[in-house]
Amino acid sequence: MLISVVIPFYNEQENIDELYRRLISIFNKHNNYNFEIIAVNDGSKDDTLNRLKNYKLKDKRIKIVDLSRNFGHQIAISAGISFSKGNAVVILDADLQDPPELIPEFINKWREGFEVVYGIREKRKENIFKKVCYYLFYRILQSISHVNIPLDSGDCCLMDKKVVDILRNIPERNRFIRGIRSWIGYRQVGIRYERGCRYAGQPKYTILKLIKLALDGAISFSHFPLRVSSLLGILISIISFLIGIILIIKRLIYGSLVYGLTSIIVSVLFIGGIQLIAIGIIGEYIGRIYDETKQRPIFIVKEVIE
Repeated sequence: MLISVVIPFYNEQENIDELYRRLISIFNKHNNYNFEIIAVNDGSKDDTLNRLKNYKLKDKRIKIVDLSRNFGHQIAISAGISFSKGNAVVILDADLQDPPELIPEFINKWREGFEVVYGIREKRKENIFKKVCYYLFYRILQSISHVNIPLDSGDCCLMDKKVVDILRNIPERNRFIRGIRSWIGYRQVGIRYERGCRYAGQPKYTILKLIKLALDGAISFSHFPLRVSSLLGILISIISFLIGIILIIKRLIYGSLVYGLTSIIVSVLFIGGIQLIAIGIIGEYIGRIYDETKQRPIFIVKEVIE
């Protein structure tokens, strides 16, 4: 049985030695399986690619997929999956926050008959702001999504070949892997673990990138934002209608009424703000439709070193 381990790298030179050491330790303990490492270099600007090549010279189980530029974490995972050949595929990050030691547990559950085994981040060693944001995001996403995306589950997982084949053939460009994985279905189970600190280097997911990922998840798997726009429009229309009736009644009872400039400006700005929010939400959906119609490849491979 061949197990493919897909790992995206973006400026991760400090983590390669420790990651390789821990992976090899796991491989040696479970020599009843064959392993391959699909290392995806996602446009790294440091010495990541050279270090991967050095390890490739020593270990033929490593396959390097060098992308032409930085396409982003979710696309890099998709690229690695495209070049995997295993009966099952494990997805890991290079920063070691999701420990490679989960691989044997994933395999055991897979052997029990589960086609997807994903990690559930029970604890996080991150600052309080990120913890709160992640906590809220997963719960809001689950409440508005038409797909049941497990709470606190990340991209770290094992997928059977039949699931991987489906995922490989999905042409979606704005990808949210954990959502697509849930959408595919089959038998799935989660394994709880404590998510550690980044081993070395700086986090590659900035606040803006995290916001984009959250938007991709919400927009790809929910129509709720569009419904909110409609509901706000209906609400404002009802409020405006009621205010109009009140003004007519006051006019009939008290005669001519003159209101101040402030209330007019506030009303105009409020309605204008709601309109811009609605246009922005619609624009996000239209932008994704536009991306899909262009039919560009989701990634470009510069070199494959097998």
